[in-house]
Amino acid sequence: MDNFPIVKLHTNYGIITLELNAEKAPITVKNFLEYVNSGFYYKTIFHRVIEGFVIQGGGYNYSQGIVSFNTLTKMIPKSTNPPIKNEAANGLKNDKYTIAMARKSAPHSATSQFFINLKDNHTLNFTSPDKENFGYCVFGKVVAGTEVVDAISKVQTKSRYGLDNVPTEEVVLKKAEQVLN
Repeated sequence: MDNFPIVKLHTNYGIITLELNAEKAPITVKNFLEYVNSGFYYKTIFHRVIEGFVIQGGGYNYSQGIVSFNTLTKMIPKSTNPPIKNEAANGLKNDKYTIAMARKSAPHSATSQFFINLKDNHTLNFTSPDKENFGYCVFGKVVAGTEVVDAISKVQTKSRYGLDNVPTEEVVLKKAEQVLN
């Protein structure tokens, strides 16, 4: 595997191009590419948008396929592979336009969900190996399409389906593809 694979995220807002860092985050990049190359992200949604913080996706489909958000009855979580080791201590920082793995409160619970930082989020960085300070693993950065990220960050949101900050209009990841090893 090349140390800096390129992935394109095709959204209904445009294309976001990512350069991944397999040198610093080999487990995380391998995991992400397995999801990308299997077609897992096809028609998933960005389900969490917090302007000035992050946009998050990679874990939910719409229950009725891609339809009007107003007719959506609920979001369906996708079945994932087992969680991976958190590589947040790799020296990469949660800076603006970096991509990192989302996880639950347990440090080593990341599966398929990821987020793109909308600012330098230093509070998300690794500071120590304890649960509260383990951080979130950065594994790449946006190298083209920052205007797409910015447009997604400005969608209206509300609480629905038991989640906060859910876009009120569709933000769909139509396809993810690896374009360079």
